[in-house]
Amino acid sequence: MVRVGDGDPRILLHGHVDVVPGEEAQFEPREEEDELYGRGVYDMKGALAAMMYAIEDLQNLGCEAAVELLVVPDEEGEHGAKTGAEVLIGSGHVGDFLITGEPTDFHIGTQAKGVLDVRVTMRGKSAHGSQPWLGKNAALLAYEHYRKVADLPFTKVRSDLFPYPSINLARIIGGDVLNRVPDRCTYDLDVRFLPNQDPEEIVRQIRSVDLPADVEVLFYREPTYVTRKNPYVKVLREVSARHFRGNPVGVGRHGASDIVYFQRAGVPGVEFGPVGGGHHGPNEYVVSSSLETYRQMIVQFVQIVGRNGKVI
Repeated sequence: MVRVGDGDPRILLHGHVDVVPGEEAQFEPREEEDELYGRGVYDMKGALAAMMYAIEDLQNLGCEAAVELLVVPDEEGEHGAKTGAEVLIGSGHVGDFLITGEPTDFHIGTQAKGVLDVRVTMRGKSAHGSQPWLGKNAALLAYEHYRKVADLPFTKVRSDLFPYPSINLARIIGGDVLNRVPDRCTYDLDVRFLPNQDPEEIVRQIRSVDLPADVEVLFYREPTYVTRKNPYVKVLREVSARHFRGNPVGVGRHGASDIVYFQRAGVPGVEFGPVGGGHHGPNEYVVSSSLETYRQMIVQFVQIVGRNGKVI
């Protein structure tokens, strides 16, 4: 954690240093024209580096607001123990507004889908692999079950910022040896539901599929939301519009972020980051010149809200 200034409002800049697994070559960064390639450069080490420079700029220029840079090592990890963001919040690192540097191409992410991770277990009947008709293949049952889930009513819901929820068949575990029909198969679904959807209703629909299955909720995290009329969002939009080709309106984000923990603590926040592409993929990159622009945007935003004070 780094802090500059001691006035109002209290602005939080948030970033994470961890990345998802990648190919070995991705950990040797390279630059081609104005694109910097490497694991995590877009999600979100590029934004984090720009935030660090922005903090230095604000220190040198004089900062009327109070700004904290909060860095965590575990935003990309699977769920379980208390997160770094929760630890920081528990230590009093809260404020009036949060910006997390998730990749948004200078759009302002005012909504994000919720997370519902579900495990479905199918039970079949084992038989010799040479006579599969004598058994009941649990792997095939799991596939049939998933096809039915993908056609349930909750998958067709939309909202003002989202055309649909997201359903990812993330993991499947079944069978042991080649010469035996698998009698058990488990698959895990990563459902990203819309702010206007009820996760309990989604689980009810999954359990209603007309195939016998055990359905277990592994993890739940609520959607995030901040109104586009929020005064800090308005200032950020005005600052972004100075550099953005088009209108940097509030957008919906398909993925989740640590904003949810700050939201629970009463801190409104948005995802806002530089330009790039391919995050979580083999060709992840960030546009190098956008990092300097992003740095300037952060500084300008803090300067404006600092001059206006806490109530803007």
